Amino acid sequence: MEFELKILGSASATPFLNRHHTAQVLTVGNQSYLIDCGEGTQRRLVEYKVRHQRLHTIFISHLHGDHFFGLFGLLSTMHLQGRTEPVQLFGPAGLDEILTTQFRYSHTQLSFDLQFTAVDPDQHALVYEDRLLTVHTLPMRHRIPCCGYLFREKPKRRHLDKSRLPEGLTPAQLSGLAQGEDLVDDAGTLLLSNTDVTTAPNHSRSYAFCSDTLYTESLAELVHDVDLLYHEATFLDDMRERAATTHHSTARQAGLFASKAQARRLLIGHFSSRYRDLEPLLREAQAVFEPVELATEGKTISIPE
Repeated sequence: MEFELKILGSASATPFLNRHHTAQVLTVGNQSYLIDCGEGTQRRLVEYKVRHQRLHTIFISHLHGDHFFGLFGLLSTMHLQGRTEPVQLFGPAGLDEILTTQFRYSHTQLSFDLQFTAVDPDQHALVYEDRLLTVHTLPMRHRIPCCGYLFREKPKRRHLDKSRLPEGLTPAQLSGLAQGEDLVDDAGTLLLSNTDVTTAPNHSRSYAFCSDTLYTESLAELVHDVDLLYHEATFLDDMRERAATTHHSTARQAGLFASKAQARRLLIGHFSSRYRDLEPLLREAQAVFEPVELATEGKTISIPE
Protein backbone atom coordinates (compact mmCIF):
# COMPACT_ATOMS: atom_id res chain seq x y z
CA MET A 1 0.00 0.00 0.00
CA GLU A 2 1.38 3.40 -0.95
CA PHE A 3 2.24 6.13 1.53
CA GLU A 4 3.15 9.10 -0.61
CA LEU A 5 3.49 12.87 -0.22
CA LYS A 6 3.05 15.26 -3.16
CA ILE A 7 4.28 18.86 -2.86
CA LEU A 8 1.88 21.36 -4.50
CA GLY A 9 3.30 24.59 -3.05
CA SER A 10 6.42 25.53 -1.10
CA ALA A 11 6.61 29.35 -0.96
CA SER A 12 6.21 31.53 2.10
CA ALA A 13 3.95 34.60 2.28
CA THR A 14 5.04 36.14 -1.04
CA PRO A 15 4.78 33.85 -4.09
CA PHE A 16 7.77 33.49 -6.39
CA LEU A 17 8.27 32.28 -9.95
CA ASN A 18 7.48 28.53 -9.96
CA ARG A 19 6.87 28.58 -6.21
CA HIS A 20 3.31 28.73 -4.94
CA HIS A 21 1.82 28.93 -1.47
CA THR A 22 1.84 25.96 0.88
CA ALA A 23 -0.18 22.90 -0.05
CA GLN A 24 0.56 19.18 0.11
CA VAL A 25 -1.34 15.95 -0.58
CA LEU A 26 -0.66 12.84 1.48
CA THR A 27 -1.96 9.66 -0.14
CA VAL A 28 -2.30 6.49 1.93
CA GLY A 29 -3.76 3.55 0.03
CA ASN A 30 -6.83 4.89 -1.75
CA GLN A 31 -7.29 7.86 0.61
CA SER A 32 -5.89 11.34 -0.02
CA TYR A 33 -5.52 14.08 2.58
CA LEU A 34 -4.94 17.76 1.72
CA ILE A 35 -2.60 19.63 4.07
CA ASP A 36 -3.00 23.42 3.84
CA CYS A 37 -4.54 25.08 0.81
CA GLY A 38 -2.70 28.21 -0.28
CA GLU A 39 -3.80 30.34 -3.21
CA GLY A 40 -3.74 28.39 -6.49
CA THR A 41 -3.99 24.95 -4.90
CA GLN A 42 -6.79 23.73 -7.15
CA ARG A 43 -4.78 24.65 -10.23
CA ARG A 44 -1.81 22.73 -8.85
CA LEU A 45 -4.06 19.72 -8.31
CA VAL A 46 -4.98 19.84 -12.00
CA GLU A 47 -1.37 20.27 -13.11
CA TYR A 48 -0.19 17.29 -11.08
CA LYS A 49 -3.23 15.15 -11.98
CA VAL A 50 -4.47 14.83 -8.40
CA ARG A 51 -8.23 14.32 -8.59
CA HIS A 52 -9.93 16.46 -5.99
CA GLN A 53 -12.76 13.91 -5.96
CA ARG A 54 -10.36 11.77 -3.92
CA LEU A 55 -9.96 14.49 -1.30
CA HIS A 56 -12.27 13.79 1.62
CA THR A 57 -10.26 15.32 4.45
CA ILE A 58 -8.52 18.72 4.62
CA PHE A 59 -6.21 19.97 7.37
CA ILE A 60 -5.43 23.71 7.73
CA SER A 61 -2.57 24.75 9.99
CA HIS A 62 -3.42 28.41 10.61
CA LEU A 63 -5.23 31.42 9.24
CA HIS A 64 -2.45 33.29 7.47
CA GLY A 65 -3.57 33.64 3.88
CA ASP A 66 -0.69 31.77 2.28
CA HIS A 67 -1.98 28.63 3.99
CA PHE A 68 -5.72 28.78 3.27
CA PHE A 69 -6.69 31.41 0.66
CA GLY A 70 -7.18 28.64 -1.94
CA LEU A 71 -9.77 26.81 0.15
CA PHE A 72 -12.89 28.74 -0.86
CA GLY A 73 -12.07 28.30 -4.55
CA LEU A 74 -11.41 24.58 -4.19
CA LEU A 75 -14.65 23.96 -2.29
CA SER A 76 -16.58 26.04 -4.83
CA THR A 77 -15.18 23.99 -7.71
CA MET A 78 -16.15 20.78 -5.95
CA HIS A 79 -19.67 22.20 -5.69
CA LEU A 80 -19.79 23.30 -9.34
CA GLN A 81 -18.76 19.82 -10.44
CA GLY A 82 -21.66 18.29 -8.52
CA ARG A 83 -19.86 16.69 -5.63
CA THR A 84 -22.17 14.94 -3.18
CA GLU A 85 -19.72 13.15 -0.87
CA PRO A 86 -18.99 15.04 2.38
CA VAL A 87 -15.69 16.78 3.07
CA GLN A 88 -14.16 16.83 6.55
CA LEU A 89 -12.30 20.04 7.35
CA PHE A 90 -9.98 20.58 10.33
CA GLY A 91 -8.47 23.91 11.31
CA PRO A 92 -8.36 26.72 13.86
CA ALA A 93 -11.54 28.32 15.16
CA GLY A 94 -12.73 31.12 12.90
CA LEU A 95 -12.14 29.25 9.65
CA ASP A 96 -15.80 28.24 9.60
CA GLU A 97 -16.88 31.86 10.05
CA ILE A 98 -14.66 33.00 7.17
CA LEU A 99 -16.04 30.35 4.82
CA THR A 100 -19.64 30.98 5.89
CA THR A 101 -19.25 34.68 5.07
CA GLN A 102 -17.75 33.89 1.65
CA PHE A 103 -20.52 31.44 0.83
CA ARG A 104 -23.20 33.88 2.02
CA TYR A 105 -22.10 36.81 -0.11
CA SER A 106 -21.41 34.67 -3.19
CA HIS A 107 -24.81 32.99 -2.77
CA THR A 108 -23.13 29.58 -2.76
CA GLN A 109 -25.00 26.65 -1.24
CA LEU A 110 -22.73 23.64 -1.37
CA SER A 111 -23.98 20.44 -2.96
CA PHE A 112 -22.16 18.43 -0.30
CA ASP A 113 -21.87 18.43 3.47
CA LEU A 114 -18.84 20.36 4.76
CA GLN A 115 -18.07 19.02 8.24
CA PHE A 116 -15.84 21.44 10.13
CA THR A 117 -13.95 20.54 13.30
CA ALA A 118 -12.12 23.29 15.18
CA VAL A 119 -8.76 22.12 16.54
CA ASP A 120 -6.91 23.53 19.53
CA PRO A 121 -3.50 24.66 18.19
CA ASP A 122 -2.06 24.67 21.70
CA GLN A 123 -2.65 20.96 22.30
CA HIS A 124 -1.12 17.71 21.08
CA ALA A 125 -4.31 15.74 20.61
CA LEU A 126 -5.95 13.12 18.42
CA VAL A 127 -8.26 14.98 16.02
CA TYR A 128 -8.95 12.44 13.28
CA GLU A 129 -8.97 8.68 12.78
CA ASP A 130 -10.00 6.34 10.00
CA ARG A 131 -9.29 2.71 9.15
CA LEU A 132 -5.80 3.58 7.87
CA LEU A 133 -4.30 6.17 10.19
CA THR A 134 -4.54 8.60 13.09
CA VAL A 135 -3.87 12.34 12.98
CA HIS A 136 -2.66 14.35 15.99
CA THR A 137 -2.16 18.09 16.23
CA LEU A 138 1.32 19.48 16.91
CA PRO A 139 1.42 22.86 18.71
CA MET A 140 3.52 25.39 16.77
CA ARG A 141 4.83 28.77 18.01
CA HIS A 142 3.78 31.36 15.48
CA ARG A 143 2.38 34.91 15.46
CA ILE A 144 -1.18 33.55 15.47
CA PRO A 145 -2.58 30.19 16.66
CA CYS A 146 -0.97 27.52 14.49
CA CYS A 147 -0.57 23.76 14.57
CA GLY A 148 1.15 21.06 12.63
CA TYR A 149 -0.21 17.57 12.06
CA LEU A 150 1.25 14.13 12.74
CA PHE A 151 -0.02 11.31 10.52
CA ARG A 152 0.61 7.74 11.68
CA GLU A 153 -0.46 4.50 10.07
CA LYS A 154 -2.29 2.17 12.39
CA PRO A 155 -0.52 -1.04 13.48
CA LYS A 156 -0.72 -3.67 10.78
CA ARG A 157 -1.64 -7.32 10.91
CA ARG A 158 1.08 -9.87 11.53
CA HIS A 159 1.91 -12.29 8.70
CA LEU A 160 0.64 -15.84 9.10
CA ASP A 161 3.28 -18.48 8.39
CA LYS A 162 1.25 -21.18 6.66
CA SER A 163 4.05 -23.72 7.08
CA ARG A 164 3.68 -23.53 10.87
CA LEU A 165 -0.11 -23.30 11.13
CA PRO A 166 -1.93 -26.40 12.41
CA GLU A 167 -4.85 -27.64 10.37
CA GLY A 168 -8.45 -26.99 11.26
CA LEU A 169 -8.23 -23.41 12.48
CA THR A 170 -11.33 -21.30 11.86
CA PRO A 171 -11.25 -17.95 10.00
CA ALA A 172 -11.92 -16.19 13.32
CA GLN A 173 -8.95 -17.94 14.96
CA LEU A 174 -6.68 -17.07 12.02
CA SER A 175 -7.79 -13.45 12.18
CA GLY A 176 -7.05 -13.30 15.89
CA LEU A 177 -3.56 -14.70 15.40
CA ALA A 178 -2.86 -12.15 12.64
CA GLN A 179 -3.94 -9.39 15.02
CA GLY A 180 -1.38 -10.53 17.59
CA GLU A 181 -3.72 -12.53 19.78
CA ASP A 182 -2.88 -15.94 21.24
CA LEU A 183 -5.28 -18.84 20.80
CA VAL A 184 -6.73 -19.92 24.15
CA ASP A 185 -9.53 -22.23 25.20
CA ASP A 186 -12.59 -21.29 27.26
CA ALA A 187 -10.63 -21.82 30.47
CA GLY A 188 -7.90 -19.41 29.34
CA THR A 189 -5.34 -22.14 28.71
CA LEU A 190 -2.84 -21.24 25.98
CA LEU A 191 -3.32 -23.46 22.93
CA LEU A 192 -1.21 -21.60 20.39
CA SER A 193 1.02 -18.54 20.70
CA ASN A 194 0.75 -16.12 17.78
CA THR A 195 4.52 -15.58 17.78
CA ASP A 196 4.99 -19.28 16.96
CA VAL A 197 2.97 -19.07 13.76
CA THR A 198 3.34 -15.47 12.62
CA THR A 199 6.07 -13.05 11.58
CA ALA A 200 6.32 -9.33 12.29
CA PRO A 201 3.92 -6.97 10.49
CA ASN A 202 5.03 -4.45 7.88
CA HIS A 203 6.30 -1.13 9.19
CA SER A 204 3.63 1.43 10.10
CA ARG A 205 4.72 4.68 8.48
CA SER A 206 4.50 8.26 9.74
CA TYR A 207 4.65 11.83 8.47
CA ALA A 208 4.94 15.04 10.52
CA PHE A 209 3.97 18.40 9.02
CA CYS A 210 5.53 21.20 11.07
CA SER A 211 4.04 24.42 9.77
CA ASP A 212 5.13 28.01 10.51
CA THR A 213 6.96 28.14 13.83
CA LEU A 214 9.81 29.42 15.88
CA TYR A 215 12.49 26.82 16.49
CA THR A 216 11.07 24.81 19.40
CA GLU A 217 13.30 21.96 20.48
CA SER A 218 10.80 20.62 23.03
CA LEU A 219 8.40 19.62 20.24
CA ALA A 220 10.90 17.08 18.91
CA GLU A 221 9.75 14.42 21.38
CA LEU A 222 6.24 14.54 19.85
CA VAL A 223 7.59 13.44 16.46
CA HIS A 224 10.40 11.18 17.67
CA ASP A 225 11.56 8.64 15.07
CA VAL A 226 9.10 9.90 12.43
CA ASP A 227 9.73 8.50 8.94
CA LEU A 228 9.37 11.84 7.13
CA LEU A 229 9.52 15.25 8.79
CA TYR A 230 8.53 18.44 7.02
CA HIS A 231 9.82 21.54 8.78
CA GLU A 232 9.59 25.10 7.56
CA ALA A 233 12.92 26.74 6.64
CA THR A 234 11.95 30.24 5.61
CA PHE A 235 15.41 31.80 6.02
CA LEU A 236 19.11 31.06 6.04
CA ASP A 237 20.69 31.17 9.49
CA ASP A 238 22.35 34.54 8.90
CA MET A 239 18.79 35.90 9.16
CA ARG A 240 17.89 34.09 12.37
CA GLU A 241 17.00 37.39 14.05
CA ARG A 242 14.53 38.10 11.26
CA ALA A 243 13.23 34.55 11.66
CA ALA A 244 12.68 35.10 15.37
CA THR A 245 10.92 38.42 14.77
CA THR A 246 8.51 36.87 12.28
CA HIS A 247 8.14 33.60 14.24
CA HIS A 248 9.77 31.44 11.58
CA SER A 249 12.73 29.06 11.42
CA THR A 250 15.99 28.84 9.51
CA ALA A 251 17.27 25.91 7.46
CA ARG A 252 19.89 25.17 10.10
CA GLN A 253 17.24 25.13 12.82
CA ALA A 254 15.14 22.72 10.75
CA GLY A 255 18.15 20.41 10.57
CA LEU A 256 18.75 20.70 14.31
CA PHE A 257 15.10 19.90 15.01
CA ALA A 258 15.25 16.81 12.77
CA SER A 259 18.38 15.67 14.59
CA LYS A 260 16.74 16.11 18.00
CA ALA A 261 13.67 14.22 16.79
CA GLN A 262 15.85 11.45 15.28
CA ALA A 263 13.73 11.69 12.15
CA ARG A 264 14.60 9.35 9.32
CA ARG A 265 14.24 11.98 6.57
CA LEU A 266 13.82 15.76 6.55
CA LEU A 267 11.95 17.85 4.01
CA ILE A 268 12.33 21.65 4.17
CA GLY A 269 10.04 24.25 2.61
CA HIS A 270 8.16 27.55 3.03
CA PHE A 271 11.02 29.38 1.34
CA SER A 272 11.27 33.17 1.40
CA SER A 273 11.00 34.83 -2.01
CA ARG A 274 14.38 36.48 -1.35
CA TYR A 275 16.04 33.15 -2.27
CA ARG A 276 16.08 32.47 -6.00
CA ASP A 277 18.57 29.65 -5.49
CA LEU A 278 17.51 27.12 -2.84
CA GLU A 279 20.73 25.12 -2.73
CA PRO A 280 22.24 27.22 0.10
CA LEU A 281 19.24 26.35 2.31
CA LEU A 282 19.69 22.67 1.48
CA ARG A 283 23.42 22.76 2.29
CA GLU A 284 22.81 24.59 5.55
CA ALA A 285 20.34 21.95 6.75
CA GLN A 286 22.62 19.13 5.55
CA ALA A 287 25.46 20.50 7.66
CA VAL A 288 23.62 19.35 10.79
CA PHE A 289 21.38 16.55 9.56
CA GLU A 290 21.23 13.93 6.81
CA PRO A 291 19.25 13.12 4.72
CA VAL A 292 17.52 16.35 3.69
CA GLU A 293 15.45 17.22 0.63
CA LEU A 294 13.95 20.44 -0.69
CA ALA A 295 10.18 20.57 -0.92
CA THR A 296 10.27 21.54 -4.58
CA GLU A 297 6.91 21.66 -6.29
CA GLY A 298 5.79 18.55 -8.07
CA LYS A 299 8.10 16.37 -5.97
CA THR A 300 6.66 13.06 -4.77
CA ILE A 301 8.17 11.38 -1.73
CA SER A 302 7.28 7.74 -1.13
CA ILE A 303 7.83 6.00 2.19
CA PRO A 304 8.28 2.24 1.84
CA GLU A 305 6.88 -0.28 4.29
